[in-house]
Amino acid sequence: MFMAPQKYAQAADSGEMQHPEQTPAANTGPMAGEEEDTAYIGFDFSTQQLKALAIDCHLKVICEASVMFDRELPEFRTHGGVNAGADGLTFTAPAIMWVKALDMLMDKLRVAGLDFARVAALSGAGQQHGCVLWRAGAEATLGALEPDQFLHQQLESAFSVRNSPIWMDSSTTAQCRALEQYVGGPQKLADITGSRAYERFTGNQIAKIHQQSPEAYKNTERISLASSFGASLFLCKYAGIDLSDGSGMNLLDIGKHAWDQHCLDACAPGLGSRLGAPVPDAGHLLGPIGEFWAERYGFRPDCGVVAFTGDNPASLAGLRLRPGDLALSLGTSDTVFACLERPRPALTGHVFVSPTDADKYMALLCFKNGSLTRQKYRDQCAGGSWDTFNQLLSTAPPGNLGSIGVYWLEQEITPHGSGVHRRDASGAAVEAFDKHTEVRAVVEGQLMAKRVHAESLGFQLGEESRVLATGGASRNPALLQVVADVFNAPVYTHDVANSACLGAAYLARLGRCRSAAAAAGDTDAVTFDTVTAAAEPFHLACQPRPDAQQVYGPLLERYRALEAELVAEQ
Repeated sequence: MFMAPQKYAQAADSGEMQHPEQTPAANTGPMAGEEEDTAYIGFDFSTQQLKALAIDCHLKVICEASVMFDRELPEFRTHGGVNAGADGLTFTAPAIMWVKALDMLMDKLRVAGLDFARVAALSGAGQQHGCVLWRAGAEATLGALEPDQFLHQQLESAFSVRNSPIWMDSSTTAQCRALEQYVGGPQKLADITGSRAYERFTGNQIAKIHQQSPEAYKNTERISLASSFGASLFLCKYAGIDLSDGSGMNLLDIGKHAWDQHCLDACAPGLGSRLGAPVPDAGHLLGPIGEFWAERYGFRPDCGVVAFTGDNPASLAGLRLRPGDLALSLGTSDTVFACLERPRPALTGHVFVSPTDADKYMALLCFKNGSLTRQKYRDQCAGGSWDTFNQLLSTAPPGNLGSIGVYWLEQEITPHGSGVHRRDASGAAVEAFDKHTEVRAVVEGQLMAKRVHAESLGFQLGEESRVLATGGASRNPALLQVVADVFNAPVYTHDVANSACLGAAYLARLGRCRSAAAAAGDTDAVTFDTVTAAAEPFHLACQPRPDAQQVYGPLLERYRALEAELVAEQ
């Protein structure tokens, strides 16, 4: 599964660095219509926990809280927040567990001192590809919630499928192939929806439920993503699906911003009515918070609920990427986010509608062979020492004198391949490199793959492009220098904790401020950039060497050709 940095980028690499340059943050206070004490909340319904943070109008975090599913809700018997099926392919989570966690989280926020009367708007994120099937009559239940009772007590019987499919599920291969065949092949599906068919994508999960549990599907009134499920709880009525999160369903036409009828028909009958219309734009204000929340917790009645998005898009918002930027999360798996003006959907990677500007797009790529691969060669070539590893990396010349390697120790996702493959400067296969060459080949090969695949989806480096590095290895200065050289762009770092929550809080402010501006007839003045201008700045870590393009331009073409050759052979 491709996931947000906090999901994939478990800090496995290490190293310390000093930031040679810091750009001061903009000195921006309240916007038009905002009071000084205004607050915004961002929620994250993630795999292992439910988190929330609140920010003020200066974008400073004022409160945080979380609920760990395994530890604090043991009655649901989850491991890592999920229940695994006996087949080793099916993975689910109880929707009511997420509801009960929200009851607990709200009490934690209150105990932490958050005054809900300050909150002008809230938004959130949900683990992508998780979905909830609401039983017929559930919206009436949402609209009649009693403030003197817990939320989970009132919604216990609101779901036609108790255990919700989540992103880890890989049991829908047959449905994926059927969907691709129905619409004209995997590339045709990618051209429409931004991705070929994937087992975890929601359309294929719904198709499986319809085929294997037809009565449950028949009794389903509405289908939410994990994100729109969270928004529905706060609205006390069904919320539309965000365009960016909806892009991860194999159902949304990402160019037309509407469900594709062929994809709907391929998955289940009557699916369009069960999904409802997607929300029309990024940071969309859905409406005021439900009366239940105002009476039980003291929210102001006009507190806005802004459309919730997926955790990956919310992380992109939390990192405040702009067109031409690329975020590189270096962890257990490496993840790449990029902002795109003109996408080119491919058979690897994913293109979503942007969470911050519906006229733009985001690319997402996940590489399974990340830090664990780097660690293996640290142990093998550097005796387990990162200092020695970095010395080897730094003393080998950029471009490695033409030697390149592909290190797929685990079955790679991007692209689908396995094995270790080395080539010398002449292009001949070799069995081994010396230590210096091996270490640099590992790092350069991983980074060239990221640039090659980002460009294949439409990412273009420009004069203003930046690479934002996060995750454990972003503290390694020798590795970051190679990043700067391979991408021929400056590298910045930023310690962003809970980036999905933070991005959701930013989107909450965007929705509220945009609504206020619309009421005043001045919508053009409010953009995602303006409402996040006061956020903490990034730190310049390193610049590319002057000869970076000269060295890596030809090498990237050789890598591209080698990878294509290896994939064709497997």
